[in-house]
Amino acid sequence: MTSQPEINVFPGQPDFSASEFRRRAEARLHRQQPLFDPTALQHNGDHALWSRPLSTERMVSAAGAAVLVPVVAHADRPTILLTQRSSKLRNHSGQIAFPGGRIDADETALQAALREAEEEIGLTARHIEPIGFMDYYFTGTGYRIAPVVAILTPPFNLAINPHEVDEAFEVPLDFLMQPGNHQRINRKEDGRSFLAMPFGERYIWGATAGMLRHLYERLYV
Repeated sequence: MTSQPEINVFPGQPDFSASEFRRRAEARLHRQQPLFDPTALQHNGDHALWSRPLSTERMVSAAGAAVLVPVVAHADRPTILLTQRSSKLRNHSGQIAFPGGRIDADETALQAALREAEEEIGLTARHIEPIGFMDYYFTGTGYRIAPVVAILTPPFNLAINPHEVDEAFEVPLDFLMQPGNHQRINRKEDGRSFLAMPFGERYIWGATAGMLRHLYERLYV
């Protein structure tokens, strides 16, 4: 079994440097892909804001997926690399996301995240240093996502696949890890809520914002 890493206390104000991010991530994230346990009491996901638990049946039937959470280790101000999904896609078109997708039958979460990153934005594994796994995140659309956190050391070149992604862009880590920039949006039409992190003209919301919030809670609380 994969043991939960010890939670260390980091006193004082958060330091959002790349070296401090690495230190916190190595101390607080899972070192290996966590086992999926549908009997666990707590699960992260879109449902966390809906005031009702996620049923065991829905957890078990969720499709496996993996995303790469890429932190770009700029010396002056680290960022997180995100994508805007192609407006031509049938599902979730135009939404902001991490590189990622379904896990094939013969893949681990890490292998799927690396494959998708190369297929979507041309980011090759030689530029990616995986450093830990977050807890599974369940989406309202029926996916069980395994987020893989990694460090990217620039420079690197991207090759955008226009069939899947319109563009890739970076958002400062310190912006995304500040709780004052996390908004809870309540929808009147169905009573559901979601998180949003607007950044300029970019609207980061839904599962992507939810995973970023979990990263904040895991590393900086």
